[in-house]
Amino acid sequence: MAEKIDSNPARGMRDVLPDEVVVRDRAMDTILRVYRRHGFVRIETPAVESLRLLLGSEGGENEKLVYKILKRGDKLEAASGSEDLADLGLRFDLTVPLARYYAQHHAKLPQPLKAIQIGPVWRAERPQRGRYRQFTQCDIDILGMSSEVAEIELILATAEALSELGLTGLTVRINDRRVLTAIAARCGFEPARFDSVFIALDKLDKIGEAGVAKELADAGHPAPAVEALRRLLAAATGDAARLDELRRELGPTLDAGVWEALSRIITAVRQDAEGRLPGFAIAFDPTLVRGMGYYTGPIFEIAQASAPWSIAGGGRYDRMIGRFLGRDVPATGFSIGFERVVGLLMERGAAEGGERRVALVFAEETADLAGVLRMARELREKGDAVTLAVRARKLGPQFQALEGQGFTRIGVVGDDGAVEWRGREARA
Repeated sequence: MAEKIDSNPARGMRDVLPDEVVVRDRAMDTILRVYRRHGFVRIETPAVESLRLLLGSEGGENEKLVYKILKRGDKLEAASGSEDLADLGLRFDLTVPLARYYAQHHAKLPQPLKAIQIGPVWRAERPQRGRYRQFTQCDIDILGMSSEVAEIELILATAEALSELGLTGLTVRINDRRVLTAIAARCGFEPARFDSVFIALDKLDKIGEAGVAKELADAGHPAPAVEALRRLLAAATGDAARLDELRRELGPTLDAGVWEALSRIITAVRQDAEGRLPGFAIAFDPTLVRGMGYYTGPIFEIAQASAPWSIAGGGRYDRMIGRFLGRDVPATGFSIGFERVVGLLMERGAAEGGERRVALVFAEETADLAGVLRMARELREKGDAVTLAVRARKLGPQFQALEGQGFTRIGVVGDDGAVEWRGREARA
């Protein structure tokens, strides 16, 4: 007998069982419906991209997590013995491929382009609970619009999609990378080490103010700069007043247009969402960083009241496409953390609902099969999801098994074509 092959999925990957697939499909359908209602169109890009593209994308830590693909055939043999064995990689997000896609096809695309992307991405990181090496991302982007109207559309469309999934208590945090740069400069950090400051600040929610200060000190940043940062962030407290207080503190080091754009986004989103999205809030947060190095302007995240982490995030990246076209193209996007959202929906028993699941149980040897097929077709035409089930010797355990699989209406078809309905709906 041949050696038994291990049936576990590859480390960091996972199989998805039917109950969760139902939730995933329904969530995806809802999100797509809302985004299309806001004028976005769906596009697709390959899972595999040039390694040169992926490693030169300013993708931050994600660039270190790229799954590399070996060269093939003669090219691999020619590269043997060198370090240059790979030329392709699996995409680690959907934004970098979108920039290449736009550069390649912009002449045939609507302007501005309002794009939807939903698909798997891969990162070779250490697997842990809730974090996998393959996961689904769900993005919308607006390319070719420099106005903050683009950010307003992205935030409202994403908040509406999450709301239609049944998620309430949504809070948007918004900042601007230029504000972060101005803060670092005002405090006296070295310009060449600003990214190190932002990386530490990005951990504020996890390690607290004292932890950030310690990490900055351990990294060798000047103590006066670290203390100035603590004072500056402590002074910028309060919701509506926060932006104005920080603006006064930073003075002329930042263009007035940055503050005006942030204020316009917050005001427009708040006014449109008021009374329409339950428990919705939006607020300026000068500690919001987001890790991608390609962000150039406003950045934002959405948190949900019952979740300990953000469930969506994005920002403006006006300089990415210019690497392909030789000219900058304004671009901004928002990504839903699809796996996190599905996890929340699963916790709430969101597999319920949708089309009614019906099982028709019949005796294979004696029932009128043509009649059973006709009955199933008529139920499907009414919108039910119908499965045919050959009758078992013991009906009781079979009913329990079908109900456990999510069938709410079970019809036992007699040899004469009559149906006895059972299941949760029949009992109600």
